[in-house]
Amino acid sequence: MFNPNDILYEDNHLLVVNKHAGDLVQPDPSGESALEDQIKAFLKERDAKPGAVFLGVVHRIDRPVSGAVLFAKTSKALTRLNEMLREGRIHKIYWALTEATPDPERGELHHYILRDGRTNRSRALDTPRGDAKEARLRYETRGRGRNYTLVEVELLTGRHHQIRAQLSRIGCPIRGDLKYGARRSLPGGGISLHSRRVEFEHPVRHEMISVVAPVPAGDNLWAAFENL
Repeated sequence: MFNPNDILYEDNHLLVVNKHAGDLVQPDPSGESALEDQIKAFLKERDAKPGAVFLGVVHRIDRPVSGAVLFAKTSKALTRLNEMLREGRIHKIYWALTEATPDPERGELHHYILRDGRTNRSRALDTPRGDAKEARLRYETRGRGRNYTLVEVELLTGRHHQIRAQLSRIGCPIRGDLKYGARRSLPGGGISLHSRRVEFEHPVRHEMISVVAPVPAGDNLWAAFENL
């Protein structure tokens, strides 16, 4: 559930929230409450808005993933941010705790993502096939523990379950991600993939914005890696 303390950045045009693992960004067929509606209700009450509150979702992250999510508070900002997203001018940096260390420890992954809507799962293929879409990311190993490795990922494309599928493909499934080969689940059903940082030019003021999302509270492993 949304908590006002989860707001990482806000001005008249946009809002960045630190999403909790398990929260929905937008409503889905389950009918469960989603961040989009919860934040609208909060803004309406806090700002005493008499009419409908505008809030546009600029990008989504998977339900079991935590971290920074960007919303637009005006239609002008949403239009400009969507254009920036299409042009690759919104930089999204993720942290992942993986069950193995990538080899090599830094580089770029290039696959083709084939989505299976029936199972809500994606496969990372080495060569194009059917409706598969090109998927690219850069990664760098940031730290190692006894059982897990901290990998920083910069998304270069935005495909369904891209980071999860690509890291699994190279033998580095994400902690807790049973769907993509992890050994065991985590309490609450989340996975250790975190939208760590979002960077972009402000759509109205044109200054550079960089917002960092603290790692999930109460997870000692995340805390240990954040303090490396």
